[in-house]
Amino acid sequence: MSKKQKKRPPFDSIEEYLEEFEELTNKIRAATSTEGPNWNTESCCLHALSNVFITPREVIVTADLPNVEPETIKVQALDENLIEITAKMKKKVDFKDLGVNHRQGEFSFLRCQGRVDVDIDAENMKISCEAGILEVRFPRKNKVEL
Repeated sequence: MSKKQKKRPPFDSIEEYLEEFEELTNKIRAATSTEGPNWNTESCCLHALSNVFITPREVIVTADLPNVEPETIKVQALDENLIEITAKMKKKVDFKDLGVNHRQGEFSFLRCQGRVDVDIDAENMKISCEAGILEVRFPRKNKVEL
């Protein structure tokens, strides 16, 4: 006589799946968390909002840089996977302007960093800035053929 395996109830499988899904989302949330201060008082800079979009042929980085002097915008590839954007603001901003009354300090720069999971060609980047939105296009080193 052969032993029959017990069938698991379907709800057990679903529960396991949901637990794995929750664990994975918590890991992703922890890795991409933007919690914490959006400023650095030591370097007198505010962290600008930014986005990195990867396509098969290029990497497009956008940054919200309101109230900056366009000629002071600097885009640097710190390495093949890390991009830094800095710009000097036209007018200094202090904590009271941000609605924070329990701290002191002022900011004169906007800064953001973006990590890219693909290799980029920083020497051939194209930069455009319109209405306070900076767009930087980096060709990919190893372009994906479609």
